[in-house]
Amino acid sequence: MSDSKSAQYTFWPAEQQDLPLLWEWLQAPEVVRWWGDPVEQIALLREDLTNDDMVMRIVSHRGRPFAYAQDYEVHAWPQAHFAHLPQGARAIDAFIGDAEMVGKGHGSIFLRLLAGLLKANGAPVVTIDPGVDNKRARRAYEKAGFRAQQVVETGCGPAILMTI
Repeated sequence: MSDSKSAQYTFWPAEQQDLPLLWEWLQAPEVVRWWGDPVEQIALLREDLTNDDMVMRIVSHRGRPFAYAQDYEVHAWPQAHFAHLPQGARAIDAFIGDAEMVGKGHGSIFLRLLAGLLKANGAPVVTIDPGVDNKRARRAYEKAGFRAQQVVETGCGPAILMTI
């Protein structure tokens, strides 16, 4: 990927004033399908804003906000399917909230950039765990450089553990 293309994507810390935008995105049908109840999710995001273990970001393309990404050290939020990963490994959760930006390659690009940033900041492994049936996300993550490791059971059902 050329530097000029990657420069079109920026990340900024999600803050209290971003909650109305996140609320709007959480109500998008594709986001509800994979993230669940928007009321529950916005409450969790609001709570996470004050948690130093969670890094929350708004993603923009050419100045247009279109996605949300969060990352955390996997052992700060213990989950059985991450237990074998080394200390310092980071997990990413993300969605594209702007429906006009879905299916155009933006997800794979910003996730590649984010994973690269996390690796540059010392993460030995970066992981993501899409639902087994979330084929669109799995393709985007593969294009971003993530490789499927195994099917795992999560609190939300079976997922594919993918790592860089």
